[in-house]
Amino acid sequence: MNPADSIAAVATPPGAGGLAVLRLSGRHALAIADRCLRSAGGRLPSSWAPRTAVFGEIHRDDIRIDEAVITVFRGPKSFTGEDTVEIACHGGLLVTRRAFEALLAAGARPAEPGEFTCRAFLNGRMDLAQAEAVADLIHARTDRALGTARAQLAGALSRRIEALRDQLMAVLAHIEAHIDFPDEDIAPDTTAVLSSKLALALEGIEGLLKTAREGRMLRHGVRTALVGRPNAGKSSLLNRLLGHERAIVSPVAGTTRDTLEEVAQVRGIPLVLVDTAGLRESEDVVEREGIRRSRAAAEEAELILHIVDASVPWCPDEEALAATWTGKARICVANKCDLPDAHEVPGAVRVSCHTGAGMDDLEQAIEERLLSGGIAVGDDGVSIGVRHQQVLERAREAVIRTRSGLEDQATLELVAFELRVALTALGEVVGKTSVEDLLDSIFSQFCLGK
Repeated sequence: MNPADSIAAVATPPGAGGLAVLRLSGRHALAIADRCLRSAGGRLPSSWAPRTAVFGEIHRDDIRIDEAVITVFRGPKSFTGEDTVEIACHGGLLVTRRAFEALLAAGARPAEPGEFTCRAFLNGRMDLAQAEAVADLIHARTDRALGTARAQLAGALSRRIEALRDQLMAVLAHIEAHIDFPDEDIAPDTTAVLSSKLALALEGIEGLLKTAREGRMLRHGVRTALVGRPNAGKSSLLNRLLGHERAIVSPVAGTTRDTLEEVAQVRGIPLVLVDTAGLRESEDVVEREGIRRSRAAAEEAELILHIVDASVPWCPDEEALAATWTGKARICVANKCDLPDAHEVPGAVRVSCHTGAGMDDLEQAIEERLLSGGIAVGDDGVSIGVRHQQVLERAREAVIRTRSGLEDQATLELVAFELRVALTALGEVVGKTSVEDLLDSIFSQFCLGK
């Protein structure tokens, strides 16, 4: 990414649509815009009032390509902090491509994935944690995930990180003062005060780390296998959780012969549901392959919904099947509880995929099972990602070493070194100590035009 270049991209997804939005940003953005854009009255974009939508046209070599609504944003009051132009034209495949080619012919180069947001970070419009939240906002699949992304974009995580850095910086300043003026050792009561401040910072770091699992679930979903014997109601449960008919449901045993994946929202948690073939002994070659895939899907799953047919008495075979997934998060679901001859199934959530009875109880059981152990989003909506978790774990270990060294009267230079390690790690969360490789890794995962 060369920040000296002016970049352009189609910001809307590929394909035909009512509108397409193109973005142009950089120090020469207005000069480029003047070469290929004009208002309906012939005025050039460099003369327009900022943040005002203007009806105009896109042209190349004096050939009009399309009409468009064009908005100029002058830096630093733009998303990227640079002069930026946004163009809303008709969304046909060909007209969008021709409009984009006109921007390139006028002097722009194609933007790399995430380059607009990267420039916003580099130009101080947002910190690194907020920049990552842009991608989370785009990819959010549930209201809960959307709320977490909004909180991070608004700076909730950044504020907590800055508060932790301030706490550790105050301790470091005190220690370095004693290094610079070594006539007296740190008094025991002062050591106790500094140790308590470190303990408070450690508590704050661990509080953030507790949100890591929830963050992973909200960003990536929970892989959930629907397993059980033929005709237990696995496909029916999939359809119920999705809210629409996706899987074929049939009274014929063995209808599902391959795994089927869909994403459902349960209490704000995205579940990657994997419908599987019924588990039984079979001589059919195709069905046996489906059963093999079902067992593999169960092995890879983070949560197993074991569906049993409540119209059939609980038997040792079902018990043996349940024992297959010992050690995995599992919920037993007794389906067909609406039937008059339905049997009790020990430890199961009773539902009817036919009538919908018991589905609220099942959703509550799923939420409680996934969020057990006090794992939840922070009070301010913070829920950290994998990168944040790795960095914060480094910070936590460094703070622990700092505290131990201080209490054991280790060399103050060593104590200060460990504290700087913690501060550097915390700075990585918001990008205060970011390196080029890290930025490339993060922004390469963004979509074009963002």
